Amino acid sequence: MANTAAEKLRSMIPAAGAIAYPFLLDGFHLAVSPADGPMSFERLVLAALCLLAATAAPLLGLACAYRMTTAAPSSFELRARRLAYICIAAPPLFVLTGVGLGLLHIHVSDELVWVAGWSAACLYVLLAGEQERPAKSAAIAPSIAKWRVTHGVAAAVILLYVAFHLTNHLLGLLGPEVHAAVMKMGRVVYRSSVVEPVLVGLMLFQVAVGVRLAWRWSSQPADAYRVFQIGSGVYLAAFIITHLNSAFVSARAVHHIDTNWAWASGAPTGLIHDAWSIRLVPHYALGVFFVLAHLTSGLRGVLIAHGIATTVANRIWAAGLAAGGLVAVAVMSGLCGVRI
Repeated sequence: MANTAAEKLRSMIPAAGAIAYPFLLDGFHLAVSPADGPMSFERLVLAALCLLAATAAPLLGLACAYRMTTAAPSSFELRARRLAYICIAAPPLFVLTGVGLGLLHIHVSDELVWVAGWSAACLYVLLAGEQERPAKSAAIAPSIAKWRVTHGVAAAVILLYVAFHLTNHLLGLLGPEVHAAVMKMGRVVYRSSVVEPVLVGLMLFQVAVGVRLAWRWSSQPADAYRVFQIGSGVYLAAFIITHLNSAFVSARAVHHIDTNWAWASGAPTGLIHDAWSIRLVPHYALGVFFVLAHLTSGLRGVLIAHGIATTVANRIWAAGLAAGGLVAVAVMSGLCGVRI
């Protein structure tokens, strides 16, 4: 059945959230930057609402991707669903836009480029045809299944680095000095001439395989758990590319900046009060949440495949998401100046 104009407009809701994302951050910055004197209660409330809306905007993609799941999507429906998944990655993509324009010495507003890019993506979706695609088998092809297993094995290896990295950031709550001391010990290993290229290679491999799996699974009917797994994976793919570009290309190769606590926390101005760096708050926070949530989603699948009751696996998944949220809040608190 052909999609009505109203249905097509509803499918653009995630893109509208993505387009609004940088302007919500602008609203936060204006609210926390009074001309003189202390910040009023009204400004504090406005700032909180803007930051909350900016962090929640990408999550519209998750809800809409689930709502768009059909057995035999038309070309328009499939494009709209995939656009919804991409919208989840708005925070890292906005960081990539800003850093990329700076590296290319293109002196154009990143917000202008941002709106133009998403507008073009929306046009691409809206111009799609209404012809239905044949329903695909829910069974995963053997080649895809092998890639999924390889993706999981590589993730288990990368988890060693992720666990150390997140622990190191949590120690930032004790102060930059503690973070620096632990990071110095860790760099002996993960920045060695052997480990670092292997680690970067594994990260890029995960992105490539993850994008392939997401592309395949996004065309099939999916329950809420699979939609979340795909969406969190899309976010992480954009986050990894963005973080590697920021750390390796921009900071280390071009500007010769040490990617230490000062770099991550936007010193000396800080993440909260800098008009550019505020974009790093949702970027980092959702990055921490989604990396733990995505790993938990993979664990859920493994548990069910090995005979664990679905209800038990679902509870473990929910606990993992809750833990991911708490860790994300703790990490961002440390980066924004909270100390214990």
